Amino acid sequence: MNAAVPKIRMGFVGGGEGAFIAKAHRQAAGLDGRFELVCGAFSRDPLNNQQTGAALGLPASRCYNDWRQMLEAERALPAEQRLELLVIVTPNHLHAPVASEALSAGFHVFSEKPAALNLAQLLDLKQVVERSNRLYGLAHTYLGYPMVWQARDMVRSGVIGAVRKVIVEYPQGWLSQDVAGQGNKQAAWRDLPEQSGIGGCIGDIGTHAFSLAEFVADQSINRLCAMLSVHIDGRQLDDDASMLFKMAGGASGVLIASQVCAGEENPLKIRVYGDKGGLEWRQEEPASLIHRALDQPLRILRSGLGQPWLCDAASQRMRLPAGHPEGYLEAMANLYGDFANAIRGHVAGHDAPGVPGIDVGLRGMAFIETAIANHRGDAKWTELVCHP
Repeated sequence: MNAAVPKIRMGFVGGGEGAFIAKAHRQAAGLDGRFELVCGAFSRDPLNNQQTGAALGLPASRCYNDWRQMLEAERALPAEQRLELLVIVTPNHLHAPVASEALSAGFHVFSEKPAALNLAQLLDLKQVVERSNRLYGLAHTYLGYPMVWQARDMVRSGVIGAVRKVIVEYPQGWLSQDVAGQGNKQAAWRDLPEQSGIGGCIGDIGTHAFSLAEFVADQSINRLCAMLSVHIDGRQLDDDASMLFKMAGGASGVLIASQVCAGEENPLKIRVYGDKGGLEWRQEEPASLIHRALDQPLRILRSGLGQPWLCDAASQRMRLPAGHPEGYLEAMANLYGDFANAIRGHVAGHDAPGVPGIDVGLRGMAFIETAIANHRGDAKWTELVCHP
């Protein structure tokens, strides 16, 4: 009988009581089933930190009041006890510093996006990642959906022909009022440049639309023309963005990201059109992929285990038969699953196959800075490059 494979020991920086995204991460890791939470520095508030750890079943000795203290203490533990994977779910300004020190201490890192506050900081982090021989991943959760992989496979295999047009939109409505002024902490830090970076909406959700467009269309965005707006008096960072873009393969596109579309929830949507047809995927209906073929009836492709038309990459990310909806947590769990495969498979280098890595983070940060530079400048188009 084979010996049981030990679970991957996981720790968190950030994610104290009241933090939504940390709970989603823990649930997703639990859904994959190969991770065990062993430690955390959940909050700068000592009481919140201890209460969070206790609620999660951790001993007080593994609930650290400071993330640097945690890295030092965990590194001193025997190899079979210490942290293996650090999950970073803090405001943006801590993503790069925590990741850099964790990687240098010998731990794998899975971070919320964006990877850093700015491109210069991120280029420094890339050097640390490459030197560390540890895995680094970013939580671009929407790239974990099976039907997103199916759409990409259909683009790559030529089902819709040469890509001509990409339209991606991500409207939300939760910042339609001054909720930060009403005490919403999640809104408040997102409007502080020193914690969020120079981009507001463009960094928070615009990067999701950007990475989805590049992933599904399977080509990079290399030029853009952007308009950013602020619709609430006193707000420092953009809450609305619209832009045109051009792709390296010749396609043109439109990207809309907004957090002031009153009444909208989370309807991330992408449409990709080629010379033989088009594809459409909606995050709020993630099990469906619409295929429009030239001179043929529209068809709706559905996800589910055992569907013979699914590509391998999509099938590997399915857990349930058709008609049993899988959603956001399952998509994030797919990223955790790919990360577990890489850790237990001792993948060389810093990329976990299937998980967005440091290069995706670089492109996302370059996108933010390019969009803002174009909006502020007089140029009609601005080149998107990842290096100064």
